[in-house]
Amino acid sequence: MANLTIVGVDDEYPALQLIRQYCDQIEDISLLNTFQNPEEALEYLKETRVDLVILDINMPYMSGIELLQQLPYKPLCIFLTLETQYAVKAFELDVVHYLVKPVDFETFRKAVNKAKDFLQFKNSSENKKQEDFIMFKSNYIMNKVFLEDIRWIQGFGEYIILVTPLKKYMILERMSNFEEKFQDLGFIRIHKSYIVLSSHISSYDAANVYLKDGEKLPLGRTYKSFLKNYMQ
Repeated sequence: MANLTIVGVDDEYPALQLIRQYCDQIEDISLLNTFQNPEEALEYLKETRVDLVILDINMPYMSGIELLQQLPYKPLCIFLTLETQYAVKAFELDVVHYLVKPVDFETFRKAVNKAKDFLQFKNSSENKKQEDFIMFKSNYIMNKVFLEDIRWIQGFGEYIILVTPLKKYMILERMSNFEEKFQDLGFIRIHKSYIVLSSHISSYDAANVYLKDGEKLPLGRTYKSFLKNYMQ
């Protein structure tokens, strides 16, 4: 696996020391540089394209949000900050994770590994049929879920609920958008409010679809013929 290239930006030197210390303990990443001055970081990042930027938000001269918005390309980003009020803005900027200081190594490692997973997913998007997981944003952070763990997806207006055996994820996404985005992976619409993986279907009858884990979901009338043709 190619290294994930990283730049750290924080006006507090101890925070940069911690980033260096944590990055040294994680495989397959390269911390290229760190900056206390966000303006110097911006100039460097304009000349040097990186995969991930780890940013403080509240810094003199330029905030981390302003820095990110001025870049000529869109790297992955993890905000590492004392501030808690910018989580919604971070969501709008598609950040991978929003970490609030102080951060222990395990939390930091998980956030960086999510960035690695997302980069891998992004780079192999042309070969979606070969992927065994999907990446999506829920609760302001990127999440990785293996296909085998997805029981079903249920729609609620502008949101969907992705159900796994251990957790439910609320995602700001319409059913139709999710269906179009991931249909190449075998997701199939069985009801106006339900999507499942075809590989998880055990059987179906006139009113229901039965999954291999024993769950029963409703089968919509308008989706019966499509399901029948799909399963042949």
